[in-house]
Amino acid sequence: MATVKELRELSVQELEARAAELKQTLFDLKSKANTGVLDSTADLSKTKRDIARCLTVAREKALASAVAGKAKE
Repeated sequence: MATVKELRELSVQELEARAAELKQTLFDLKSKANTGVLDSTADLSKTKRDIARCLTVAREKALASAVAGKAKE
């Protein structure tokens, strides 16, 4: 997964799209875990953390643009 520094270079829409992809991956991993096919359960935690990173950076950007918008008024 990308580092936080790399994620901060993406737009909010790209971050949300990446989070959606990761959520689908998490769903697939959970399905594999329930059927006993999943090799490494650590992948579940890693994917959850990656989703959180994407959403956190997207929220930071949204708040920064809101603050910048209020500062101009």
